Amino acid sequence: MSGPIRRIVTVVEESLLELGEPVRVPVRRAAAVAVVANPWLGKGIQHDLSAEVAELAPRIAHELSDRLIAALGGAARVEAFGKAAIVGLDGEIEHAGALIHTPYFGDVLRSRTEGESIIVFSDQRAAAGTTLSVPLWHKEHASTRSHYQTLPVRVPDAPRPGEIAVIAAVSDGPRPNARIGDRTTDAALAAEVLSRPELENA
Repeated sequence: MSGPIRRIVTVVEESLLELGEPVRVPVRRAAAVAVVANPWLGKGIQHDLSAEVAELAPRIAHELSDRLIAALGGAARVEAFGKAAIVGLDGEIEHAGALIHTPYFGDVLRSRTEGESIIVFSDQRAAAGTTLSVPLWHKEHASTRSHYQTLPVRVPDAPRPGEIAVIAAVSDGPRPNARIGDRTTDAALAAEVLSRPELENA
C-alpha cells in the first residue's frame, strides 16, 4: 500500500504459563499497527473529517486485517478483537478517533474477522514510543467476560508529532486460565450489595 502509511508493525504473542501455571488452552494474541501521516495536520480546526476518513480508514483496515488473519491462521480462529489509535502531539484526539470510529474502519475489521459485536476501543494523544493497552472482547458476544483482555502495544518511533498510529488487535481465545464466571453463572446480588455501604467509625 502506498500513500500516507510510513510503516506497519505486527506483533504476536502466545501465553503458555500464567504465574508458573500451565495455561489450559494456549492463547495467541496479535496486533497490527499502521503508522500514517495525519491528513488533517496544519489545516486548522476542520469540522468535516469525512473525506479523509472515507479514503484512508478502509484501506488501513484491510491492511491490518490481512496481517492479523495471517497471524492467527484464518478469520475463523479469531475469537476476540479490539481497536485503538494514538495521535501524535501535534494532532487532535478527534483525529485518532476519526480513523477508527466509523464504519469505514470498524465494519471492515468486523467483516474481515467474521465478527458481529461492536468493537471495543481505546485512543489517546501521546508521544512516540508510548505503550497503549488495546482492549479486546468477544467478536460475537461482547458480554462474554472470559474474553475481556488487553494487549500492550508500543512502536518505539511512533507516532511522531504529525502522525497517527492506528491499531487493530485480535485473540484466538480467552484470558489465560479465565475462571470468574459469566452473566449466565452470576448469582443475583442482594439489595445490600447494590446500596452504598456506610463507612464505619474509626
